[in-house]
Amino acid sequence: MKVVVTGGAGFLGQMLIRALCERGRLTRSDGAQYTIEQIVSIDQAQTGRLFVDERVGYVVGDIGNAQFLSHVLARDTDSVFHLAAVVSGAAEADFDLGMRVNLDGTRAVLECCRAQPGAPRVVFASSVAAFGGPVPMVTDDTYPRPATSYGVQKLVAEFFVGDYSRKGFIDGRAVRLPTIVVRPGKPNAAASSFASGIIREPLAGVEAICPVDATTELWVSSPGAAITSLIHAHELAPDVWGTQRVLNLPGITVTVAAMIDALRKVGGDAAAARVRMQRDEIIRRIVDTWPARFQTIRANAVGFAQDADFLGIVRAYAATLKAPA
Repeated sequence: MKVVVTGGAGFLGQMLIRALCERGRLTRSDGAQYTIEQIVSIDQAQTGRLFVDERVGYVVGDIGNAQFLSHVLARDTDSVFHLAAVVSGAAEADFDLGMRVNLDGTRAVLECCRAQPGAPRVVFASSVAAFGGPVPMVTDDTYPRPATSYGVQKLVAEFFVGDYSRKGFIDGRAVRLPTIVVRPGKPNAAASSFASGIIREPLAGVEAICPVDATTELWVSSPGAAITSLIHAHELAPDVWGTQRVLNLPGITVTVAAMIDALRKVGGDAAAARVRMQRDEIIRRIVDTWPARFQTIRANAVGFAQDADFLGIVRAYAATLKAPA
Protein backbone atom coordinates (compact mmCIF):
# COMPACT_ATOMS: atom_id res chain seq x y z
CA MET A 1 0.00 0.00 0.00
CA LYS A 2 1.00 3.62 -0.51
CA VAL A 3 0.96 6.16 2.33
CA VAL A 4 1.35 9.93 1.95
CA VAL A 5 2.52 12.10 4.85
CA THR A 6 2.15 15.86 4.44
CA GLY A 7 4.59 17.82 6.54
CA GLY A 8 6.73 14.70 6.42
CA ALA A 9 10.07 16.51 6.68
CA GLY A 10 9.11 18.06 10.01
CA PHE A 11 9.86 16.65 13.43
CA LEU A 12 6.57 14.78 13.94
CA GLY A 13 6.45 13.80 10.27
CA GLN A 14 9.87 12.18 10.54
CA MET A 15 8.89 10.35 13.72
CA LEU A 16 5.70 9.13 12.04
CA ILE A 17 7.50 7.91 8.92
CA ARG A 18 10.03 6.03 11.02
CA ALA A 19 7.25 4.46 13.10
CA LEU A 20 5.33 3.42 9.98
CA CYS A 21 8.45 1.79 8.51
CA GLU A 22 9.06 -0.09 11.75
CA ARG A 23 5.42 -1.18 11.86
CA GLY A 24 5.45 -2.30 8.23
CA ARG A 25 1.69 -2.73 7.81
CA LEU A 26 -1.51 -0.68 7.97
CA THR A 27 -5.21 -1.34 7.57
CA ARG A 28 -6.68 -0.27 4.26
CA SER A 29 -10.23 0.93 3.63
CA ASP A 30 -11.40 -2.64 2.97
CA GLY A 31 -10.56 -3.53 6.59
CA ALA A 32 -7.62 -5.82 5.77
CA GLN A 33 -3.98 -5.17 6.64
CA TYR A 34 -1.44 -4.67 3.89
CA THR A 35 2.31 -4.25 3.71
CA ILE A 36 3.45 -0.64 3.39
CA GLU A 37 5.36 -0.60 0.12
CA GLN A 38 5.70 3.15 -0.37
CA ILE A 39 5.66 6.26 1.83
CA VAL A 40 5.71 9.67 0.17
CA SER A 41 6.66 12.70 2.26
CA ILE A 42 5.38 16.08 1.07
CA ASP A 43 6.84 19.24 2.54
CA GLN A 44 7.68 22.77 1.49
CA ALA A 45 11.37 22.15 2.14
CA GLN A 46 13.80 19.42 3.12
CA THR A 47 16.23 20.53 5.77
CA GLY A 48 18.55 18.60 8.02
CA ARG A 49 19.08 14.86 8.09
CA LEU A 50 16.04 12.94 6.92
CA PHE A 51 15.12 9.37 7.77
CA VAL A 52 16.35 7.05 5.01
CA ASP A 53 14.52 3.92 3.93
CA GLU A 54 14.07 2.42 0.48
CA ARG A 55 10.30 2.67 0.90
CA VAL A 56 10.37 6.43 1.60
CA GLY A 57 10.44 9.17 -1.02
CA TYR A 58 10.70 12.91 -0.34
CA VAL A 59 8.94 15.50 -2.49
CA VAL A 60 9.17 19.27 -2.12
CA GLY A 61 6.08 21.24 -3.03
CA ASP A 62 3.09 23.34 -1.99
CA ILE A 63 0.02 21.44 -0.75
CA GLY A 64 -2.09 24.33 -2.01
CA ASN A 65 -1.00 23.58 -5.60
CA ALA A 66 -3.68 21.26 -7.00
CA GLN A 67 -1.60 20.21 -10.01
CA PHE A 68 1.35 19.27 -7.82
CA LEU A 69 -0.86 17.38 -5.37
CA SER A 70 -2.68 15.45 -8.07
CA HIS A 71 0.67 14.15 -9.30
CA VAL A 72 1.93 13.11 -5.83
CA LEU A 73 -1.40 11.82 -4.55
CA ALA A 74 -1.89 9.70 -7.65
CA ARG A 75 -4.71 7.21 -7.86
CA ASP A 76 -2.73 4.56 -6.01
CA THR A 77 -2.81 6.36 -2.63
CA ASP A 78 -4.36 4.30 0.17
CA SER A 79 -3.78 6.48 3.25
CA VAL A 80 -2.89 10.09 4.06
CA PHE A 81 -1.57 11.54 7.30
CA HIS A 82 -2.13 15.28 6.96
CA LEU A 83 0.30 17.03 9.32
CA ALA A 84 1.34 20.03 7.21
CA ALA A 85 0.31 23.39 8.68
CA VAL A 86 1.34 26.96 9.34
CA VAL A 87 1.80 26.95 13.11
CA SER A 88 -0.21 29.03 15.56
CA GLY A 89 1.90 32.15 15.99
CA ALA A 90 2.67 32.39 12.27
CA ALA A 91 -0.99 31.87 11.31
CA GLU A 92 -2.03 34.62 13.70
CA ALA A 93 0.63 37.00 12.39
CA ASP A 94 -0.03 36.29 8.69
CA PHE A 95 -3.74 35.72 8.14
CA ASP A 96 -3.48 35.08 4.40
CA LEU A 97 -0.68 32.52 4.76
CA GLY A 98 -2.58 30.63 7.43
CA MET A 99 -5.75 30.55 5.34
CA ARG A 100 -3.90 29.44 2.21
CA VAL A 101 -2.05 26.55 3.86
CA ASN A 102 -4.23 25.47 6.78
CA LEU A 103 -7.60 25.84 5.07
CA ASP A 104 -7.12 25.93 1.30
CA GLY A 105 -4.26 23.42 1.48
CA THR A 106 -6.36 20.99 3.50
CA ARG A 107 -9.23 21.34 1.04
CA ALA A 108 -6.81 20.63 -1.82
CA VAL A 109 -5.55 17.48 -0.07
CA LEU A 110 -9.10 16.27 0.50
CA GLU A 111 -10.05 16.95 -3.12
CA CYS A 112 -7.15 14.81 -4.30
CA CYS A 113 -8.25 12.07 -1.92
CA ARG A 114 -11.76 12.39 -3.29
CA ALA A 115 -10.39 11.62 -6.78
CA GLN A 116 -9.05 8.23 -5.63
CA PRO A 117 -10.91 5.14 -6.90
CA GLY A 118 -11.54 4.08 -3.30
CA ALA A 119 -12.07 6.15 -0.17
CA PRO A 120 -8.59 6.53 1.35
CA ARG A 121 -8.13 6.76 5.09
CA VAL A 122 -7.17 10.30 6.08
CA VAL A 123 -5.81 11.21 9.53
CA PHE A 124 -5.89 14.96 10.13
CA ALA A 125 -3.72 16.45 12.87
CA SER A 126 -5.88 19.14 14.45
CA SER A 127 -5.25 21.10 17.64
CA VAL A 128 -6.69 22.01 21.03
CA ALA A 129 -6.58 25.56 19.64
CA ALA A 130 -9.99 24.68 18.21
CA PHE A 131 -11.21 25.68 21.68
CA GLY A 132 -10.87 29.21 23.00
CA GLY A 133 -11.59 31.37 25.98
CA PRO A 134 -11.84 30.32 29.62
CA VAL A 135 -13.18 26.75 29.68
CA PRO A 136 -12.77 25.09 33.11
CA MET A 137 -12.96 21.56 31.67
CA VAL A 138 -13.25 20.44 28.07
CA THR A 139 -15.32 17.28 27.58
CA ASP A 140 -16.26 15.34 24.48
CA ASP A 141 -19.39 17.48 24.28
CA THR A 142 -17.76 20.91 24.66
CA TYR A 143 -18.51 23.06 21.64
CA PRO A 144 -15.32 24.52 20.12
CA ARG A 145 -15.08 28.31 20.00
CA PRO A 146 -11.59 29.12 18.69
CA ALA A 147 -10.09 32.47 19.68
CA THR A 148 -7.28 32.57 17.08
CA SER A 149 -7.10 32.37 13.28
CA TYR A 150 -5.12 29.14 13.61
CA GLY A 151 -7.86 27.62 15.77
CA VAL A 152 -10.54 28.68 13.30
CA GLN A 153 -8.60 27.17 10.40
CA LYS A 154 -8.14 23.88 12.23
CA LEU A 155 -11.82 23.74 13.22
CA VAL A 156 -13.09 24.41 9.70
CA ALA A 157 -10.70 21.75 8.39
CA GLU A 158 -12.21 19.31 10.91
CA PHE A 159 -15.64 20.05 9.46
CA PHE A 160 -14.22 19.38 5.99
CA VAL A 161 -12.91 16.00 7.14
CA GLY A 162 -16.29 15.15 8.64
CA ASP A 163 -18.29 16.16 5.58
CA TYR A 164 -16.00 14.45 3.07
CA SER A 165 -16.36 11.32 5.22
CA ARG A 166 -20.15 11.67 5.36
CA LYS A 167 -20.25 11.86 1.58
CA GLY A 168 -18.09 8.73 1.30
CA PHE A 169 -15.21 10.53 -0.42
CA ILE A 170 -12.76 9.58 2.34
CA ASP A 171 -12.61 7.62 5.58
CA GLY A 172 -11.48 10.58 7.68
CA ARG A 173 -10.38 10.94 11.30
CA ALA A 174 -9.35 14.20 12.99
CA VAL A 175 -7.49 14.22 16.29
CA ARG A 176 -6.87 17.34 18.39
CA LEU A 177 -3.25 17.18 19.50
CA PRO A 178 -2.15 18.65 22.84
CA THR A 179 0.98 20.80 22.93
CA ILE A 180 3.84 18.45 22.04
CA VAL A 181 6.75 18.53 24.48
CA VAL A 182 9.69 18.12 24.09
CA ARG A 183 10.37 18.97 20.45
CA PRO A 184 14.06 18.77 19.53
CA GLY A 185 15.79 21.21 17.20
CA LYS A 186 15.31 24.95 17.02
CA PRO A 187 12.38 27.12 18.18
CA ASN A 188 9.66 27.74 15.62
CA ALA A 189 6.86 30.28 15.17
CA ALA A 190 4.34 28.32 17.23
CA ALA A 191 3.03 30.18 20.26
CA SER A 192 3.67 26.98 22.20
CA SER A 193 7.32 26.77 21.12
CA PHE A 194 8.49 27.97 24.55
CA ALA A 195 7.02 24.84 26.17
CA SER A 196 9.74 22.75 24.56
CA GLY A 197 12.33 25.52 24.73
CA ILE A 198 12.26 25.81 28.52
CA ILE A 199 13.24 22.14 28.72
CA ARG A 200 15.37 21.68 25.60
CA GLU A 201 17.63 24.73 25.86
CA PRO A 202 18.49 24.47 29.59
CA LEU A 203 19.40 20.80 29.19
CA ALA A 204 21.75 21.90 26.40
CA GLY A 205 23.32 24.54 28.64
CA VAL A 206 21.55 27.46 26.97
CA GLU A 207 19.28 30.10 28.49
CA ALA A 208 15.58 29.91 27.61
CA ILE A 209 12.98 32.64 27.84
CA CYS A 210 9.53 31.79 29.17
CA PRO A 211 6.99 34.31 27.82
CA VAL A 212 4.09 33.31 30.09
CA ASP A 213 3.50 33.25 33.84
CA ALA A 214 4.67 30.35 36.01
CA THR A 215 1.02 29.63 36.89
CA THR A 216 0.06 29.12 33.22
CA GLU A 217 -1.40 25.67 32.61
CA LEU A 218 -0.90 23.66 29.43
CA TRP A 219 -2.39 20.44 28.06
CA VAL A 220 0.65 18.50 26.85
CA SER A 221 1.70 15.20 25.33
CA SER A 222 5.02 13.58 24.54
CA PRO A 223 6.00 13.13 20.88
CA GLY A 224 5.90 9.36 21.32
CA ALA A 225 2.33 9.37 22.61
CA ALA A 226 1.30 11.67 19.75
CA ILE A 227 2.75 9.36 17.10
CA THR A 228 1.16 6.31 18.70
CA SER A 229 -2.18 8.15 18.70
CA LEU A 230 -1.94 9.17 15.03
CA ILE A 231 -1.37 5.56 13.99
CA HIS A 232 -4.07 4.30 16.37
CA ALA A 233 -6.52 6.80 14.87
CA HIS A 234 -5.76 5.36 11.45
CA GLU A 235 -6.21 1.77 12.54
CA LEU A 236 -9.58 2.17 14.29
CA ALA A 237 -12.50 0.77 12.31
CA PRO A 238 -14.87 3.30 10.71
CA ASP A 239 -17.79 2.22 12.89
CA VAL A 240 -15.79 3.24 15.99
CA TRP A 241 -15.83 6.80 14.67
CA GLY A 242 -19.39 6.75 13.39
CA THR A 243 -20.60 10.21 12.40
CA GLN A 244 -18.31 11.98 14.91
CA ARG A 245 -15.00 12.15 13.05
CA VAL A 246 -13.03 14.22 15.56
CA LEU A 247 -11.88 13.67 19.13
CA ASN A 248 -9.64 15.19 21.77
CA LEU A 249 -6.48 13.22 22.47
CA PRO A 250 -5.41 12.40 26.04
CA GLY A 251 -2.72 14.54 27.63
CA ILE A 252 -1.42 15.91 30.92
CA THR A 253 -2.31 19.18 32.60
CA VAL A 254 0.88 20.86 33.81
CA THR A 255 1.82 24.34 34.98
CA VAL A 256 4.94 26.11 33.78
CA ALA A 257 6.19 25.99 37.37
CA ALA A 258 5.77 22.20 37.43
CA MET A 259 7.57 21.95 34.10
CA ILE A 260 10.55 23.83 35.51
CA ASP A 261 10.47 21.64 38.63
CA ALA A 262 10.67 18.54 36.42
CA LEU A 263 13.57 20.16 34.58
CA ARG A 264 15.31 20.70 37.92
CA LYS A 265 14.85 17.05 38.91
CA VAL A 266 16.41 15.88 35.65
CA GLY A 267 19.01 18.57 34.93
CA GLY A 268 19.69 20.01 38.36
CA ASP A 269 19.45 23.53 39.77
CA ALA A 270 21.80 24.90 37.10
CA ALA A 271 19.42 23.82 34.31
CA ALA A 272 16.37 25.30 36.07
CA ALA A 273 18.24 28.58 36.61
CA ARG A 274 18.65 28.93 32.84
CA VAL A 275 14.91 29.61 32.43
CA ARG A 276 14.30 33.35 32.44
CA MET A 277 10.73 34.62 32.91
CA GLN A 278 10.05 37.45 30.46
CA ARG A 279 6.41 38.00 29.59
CA ASP A 280 5.45 38.40 25.92
CA GLU A 281 1.91 39.72 25.75
CA ILE A 282 1.28 38.47 22.21
CA ILE A 283 2.21 34.89 23.09
CA ARG A 284 0.52 35.05 26.48
CA ARG A 285 -2.78 36.17 24.93
CA ILE A 286 -2.70 33.28 22.45
CA VAL A 287 -1.73 30.63 25.01
CA ASP A 288 -4.33 31.86 27.49
CA THR A 289 -7.07 30.98 24.97
CA TRP A 290 -6.13 27.30 25.02
CA PRO A 291 -7.90 25.11 27.58
CA ALA A 292 -5.58 23.06 29.77
CA ARG A 293 -8.00 20.62 31.39
CA PHE A 294 -9.67 17.88 29.36
CA GLN A 295 -11.84 14.89 30.12
CA THR A 296 -11.09 12.50 27.23
CA ILE A 297 -13.56 9.72 27.97
CA ARG A 298 -14.17 8.82 24.34
CA ALA A 299 -10.47 8.62 23.43
CA ASN A 300 -9.66 6.64 26.56
CA ALA A 301 -12.45 4.16 25.83
CA VAL A 302 -11.02 3.27 22.41
CA GLY A 303 -7.44 2.87 23.57
CA PHE A 304 -5.56 6.06 22.77
CA ALA A 305 -2.14 6.47 24.40
CA GLN A 306 -1.46 8.72 27.38
CA ASP A 307 1.73 9.72 29.17
CA ALA A 308 2.02 8.88 32.86
CA ASP A 309 3.43 12.21 34.04
CA PHE A 310 5.48 15.19 32.88
CA LEU A 311 8.62 14.12 34.70
CA GLY A 312 8.63 10.97 32.59
CA ILE A 313 8.43 13.09 29.43
CA VAL A 314 11.47 15.13 30.46
CA ARG A 315 13.43 12.03 31.45
CA ALA A 316 12.64 10.40 28.09
CA TYR A 317 13.86 13.48 26.23
CA ALA A 318 17.03 13.68 28.33
CA ALA A 319 17.73 10.03 27.48
CA THR A 320 17.71 10.86 23.76
CA LEU A 321 20.52 13.38 24.36
CA LYS A 322 22.73 10.55 25.62
CA ALA A 323 21.76 8.07 22.92
CA PRO A 324 24.26 7.41 20.09
CA ALA A 325 23.55 9.27 16.85
